[in-house]
Amino acid sequence: MSDVDRPDPSPDDGRDESRPGGEPGPGSRPNPFAGTPLEQLMSAFTSGQGALPDLNALMAQMQRVFAGHDGSVNWELAKDVARSAVAQTKDPTPSAVDRTAVDDAVRLAELWLDTATGFPSATSQAEAWSRAEWVEATMPVWERLVEPVAGSVVAAMGKAVPSETQAMAAPLMTMLSQAGGAMFGSQVGQAVGGLATEVFTASEIGLPLGPAGRAAILPANAREFGEGLGLDESDVLLYLALRECAAQRLFSHVPWLQSHLFGAVEEFGRGITIDLSAIEQAIGDVDPANPEALQDALNGGLFEPRQTPGQQAALVKLETALALVEGWVDDVVGQATDGRMPAAGPLHEAIRRRRASGGPAEQTFSALVGLQLRPRRLRDAATLWGAVRSKHGVEARDAVWAHPDLLPSPSDLDDPLGFAQADPPEQEMSNAAFDAAIADLLEPPDDESSLPDPPVDEPDDSGEGSR
Repeated sequence: MSDVDRPDPSPDDGRDESRPGGEPGPGSRPNPFAGTPLEQLMSAFTSGQGALPDLNALMAQMQRVFAGHDGSVNWELAKDVARSAVAQTKDPTPSAVDRTAVDDAVRLAELWLDTATGFPSATSQAEAWSRAEWVEATMPVWERLVEPVAGSVVAAMGKAVPSETQAMAAPLMTMLSQAGGAMFGSQVGQAVGGLATEVFTASEIGLPLGPAGRAAILPANAREFGEGLGLDESDVLLYLALRECAAQRLFSHVPWLQSHLFGAVEEFGRGITIDLSAIEQAIGDVDPANPEALQDALNGGLFEPRQTPGQQAALVKLETALALVEGWVDDVVGQATDGRMPAAGPLHEAIRRRRASGGPAEQTFSALVGLQLRPRRLRDAATLWGAVRSKHGVEARDAVWAHPDLLPSPSDLDDPLGFAQADPPEQEMSNAAFDAAIADLLEPPDDESSLPDPPVDEPDDSGEGSR
């Protein structure tokens, strides 16, 4: 475009000068780099009303964006962003009083849970975490959760480059891969950092995020939660300890459950593709004389992955499993507190309302793997476990976890009472008992006198003995 044709810059470019840093005002287009490391990089060129950018800061930001890293996500950056986010909240370090209170709550919780489930205690250590400690302890699990999805997105973007130009575009693709890893890392860090300010325990979102055997509670978050409800802090800690210890028991004594959950995420990631035909059609429909048309296409999710039927099935599998985990914890804790803890009812209702309004689990999974958890599934799962326990007992309820094939399906969650009417699953025979039974069948006894007496011949209908 020539200088003659170029429109004069408008004094009103949508940027509100009264906002800090010249943030966009109402009605302006959103910054496409918001929330990524490129936000600061791009703002260095666009802000300041003509002032030269700080080159040292600009180079430092570029080095951060294009730094090498293993895998599809810059996990060092993710951890830095998450730690920076929690530091801005004036993250308090748990005091000695906090640690003693958490330890006492976990001890009492384990005693109560012994009466509510057949799964024995799996807690070897009770810990009070700060938000930063929660970030550090859970980051390895986030890496396992997000890496398959991010890797599939990067691979799909690489396949979008025509084969005849891939060799020529290799250096550019390497740079884009590094920048993409930084943007993924920034997104993960922001999500995890935000989650750290809201979660109460290491397994609140239905996944074993912390190390096995360590029941962890965040006293600062628990305290804020209790103050909002007007409940005693000791009651809040005990109720959260019950939920944390119940989840620890479940994941410890159902060894296939963790791989079942993460396998669903991996199945989702393997199916990620980029719809090249849609991109070509959209770009072909863009009017070159209208720059905003391309921006509208990008804002409309032009380059977002499309969900396949296989991915939708994987998301349903993950959603159902998470609901069953949370529902089982609800039922076990409800039985453990029945007649013992008057505050359990209000706390349970408060947590349910928190879920229904879009709690941390929904927000995080939506941001990281595109999963929209439906609170209705959690309520249905709790109803199902309670119905099975009421009809068949605690042992039958817990025996459903013996094998993934026994787990209720989404249709069972639609009719939880119907599932409870079915015969309960039989207890799984241990390997030792199975081997002993096979040995008894295959090996004759050494002492023939121990053989059972032969059957006595019974007369048939004709009155004659058997031959």
